[in-house]
Amino acid sequence: MLKMFKLKNSLVLLFVLFFQIVQSQSVLGKWKTIDDETGKEKAVVEIYEVDGKIYGRIVEILEVEHRFKKCTLCQGTDKDKPIMGLIFIKGLTKDVDEYSGGKILDPKNGKLYKCYITLEGDDKLKVRGYIGISLFGRTQYWKRVKN
Repeated sequence: MLKMFKLKNSLVLLFVLFFQIVQSQSVLGKWKTIDDETGKEKAVVEIYEVDGKIYGRIVEILEVEHRFKKCTLCQGTDKDKPIMGLIFIKGLTKDVDEYSGGKILDPKNGKLYKCYITLEGDDKLKVRGYIGISLFGRTQYWKRVKN
């Protein structure tokens, strides 16, 4: 009976460790955005998957003075939506080790850019928004939010 109890506990522990390893190797989860110009932490975003596509939503704005701003410069359905809760990464698909083929919205200027993201290590995400070709754009590096 004691051997069976130890076996069950070992299996549960292995499952938990495996789940943590798999999750840490994924772009899914919460990430702290870092402004590429100032180096300041700006927001927490949640990256999630729906029907095989990757999306990102702003779940927390770290600068108190910006928490209740709206996306006044955005176009279409995003116009005048609160930035908090805004889905600003839209429709990325996995292509080997990067996610691309979608768009990223800059709430500051309301513009949509082509986008790709890649995982660099377990806790660093490279996010690149660009116009036309990847050469003309900006890159930010985000840090994974630990539970």
